[in-house]
Amino acid sequence: MLRMTSPLNVPQPQERWSPRLWGTLLVLCAAMFLDALDVSMVGVALPSIAADLDLSTSTLQWIVSGYILGYGGLLLLGGRAADLLGRRRVFLVALGVFALASLLGGLVDSGPLLIASRFIKGLSAAFTAPAGLSIITTTFKEGPQRNRALAIYTTCAATGFSMGLVLSGLLTELSWRWTMLLPAPIALLALVAGIRMIPHSDRDDSNGGYDLPGAVTGTAAMLLLVFTVVEAPEAGWASARTLLSFLAAAVLLTVFVLIERRTASPLIRLGVLRSGNQIRAQLGAATFFGSYVGFQFLVVQYMQSLLGWSALETALAFLPAGVLVALSSTKIGDVVDRFGTPRVIAVGITLLVIGYVLFLRITLTPQYAAVILPSMLLIGAACALVFPSLNIQATTGVADNEQGMVSGLLNTSLQVGGAVFLAVVTAVITAGGGEGGTPQEVLDSFRPGLVVVTVVAAAGLLITLTGLRGPRARRSVVLMKSVPGKAETAPERVGARD
Repeated sequence: MLRMTSPLNVPQPQERWSPRLWGTLLVLCAAMFLDALDVSMVGVALPSIAADLDLSTSTLQWIVSGYILGYGGLLLLGGRAADLLGRRRVFLVALGVFALASLLGGLVDSGPLLIASRFIKGLSAAFTAPAGLSIITTTFKEGPQRNRALAIYTTCAATGFSMGLVLSGLLTELSWRWTMLLPAPIALLALVAGIRMIPHSDRDDSNGGYDLPGAVTGTAAMLLLVFTVVEAPEAGWASARTLLSFLAAAVLLTVFVLIERRTASPLIRLGVLRSGNQIRAQLGAATFFGSYVGFQFLVVQYMQSLLGWSALETALAFLPAGVLVALSSTKIGDVVDRFGTPRVIAVGITLLVIGYVLFLRITLTPQYAAVILPSMLLIGAACALVFPSLNIQATTGVADNEQGMVSGLLNTSLQVGGAVFLAVVTAVITAGGGEGGTPQEVLDSFRPGLVVVTVVAAAGLLITLTGLRGPRARRSVVLMKSVPGKAETAPERVGARD
């Protein structure tokens, strides 16, 4: 006899995690925390770096763009490498490279060397991020246990991003070099702990080979795409250079898809994208993170350029969002267990859109309590709900030997979404002509950018809502098998394939 029940009524035994399991999760969280910390810390330090190393604006941009290029361009390769070479091995080696690149970045005395160190850090993060996520999804059992682990893991990313803003404001007062050096000892400690704590993982030898043509074309396509997007605002979106670069990236992506369809051991098995839940997770990640990156860029410019706030004051303005994310980390897994990822994501992105709309009321007079703080709290709540849910939705129902691949794909969606929509927002602001004008003209040029950010988030909401319609909503129903006179067995999920 089959009886329908809601996830709320399913008896879920609370399993206690062993010290080693906690240790593994903390090491992985430390690596993700460092990735996010490093991204946010460098932004505040840029003016000091430019003054100390005598760098031009175009060279300074590549201190940020170099990291994005290495990270976004190599994530697909990093994810599949974790499956093929062993997740533990790839994670630990990449974490060691991250520590050395951090040390190098704090000691260099020239712009090109600093950019090179940033590229290497981005490259190493492209391997630690998908490897770390796939270690979690293969170490913790699918269901409440994994959901809780993913909630803590992804919360560490959001917390690291927020803490990076505050720490950079403090450390830059001493020297910008400390913002580069800080991750090095933390990464080394995590590496030592990881060698002891992280369990050994098997390689995926089931496909019988390595997809070298796919790795070359896929990596080249992503590197060129990210490079083109980063350079487009300066070169011009309609310039021959930009259009030819986009065309070349499209050709490489087409060749990559053809290779993946024909090879016996693909870098990405295209069949995973037949799942509606998977597609919504990838598009949701791109729009959610893309809108937030554009929003943060605008807010930092508004606070420092128009309100005259210091780097530390700006960082503290973002702090309530980070605190809210950190405090909610252990509870989000239970929320997802009860309501399912589509509903949680939809609620989270709705809060995000409302937060952006409220921020449109900004003026040249600081209105922290009435405008900025409510927006930050709503956005913090959105991050707490959406980031863990996207990771859970993308990795649920995926075989262990493809967890690294899916993790790399999700992180690629995040990074490419961030790069693309930040470039779009920058182009919109530039077209507004506020640069060099009066404060009111600068503010007026910011508003179209805020509108773009809001529209991108709203598009992500519409994509998420398609997962709640009609038959799809019934796929999250849990069926319980029950035999008269016996206790109910474990829940069985219906409709594993969307």
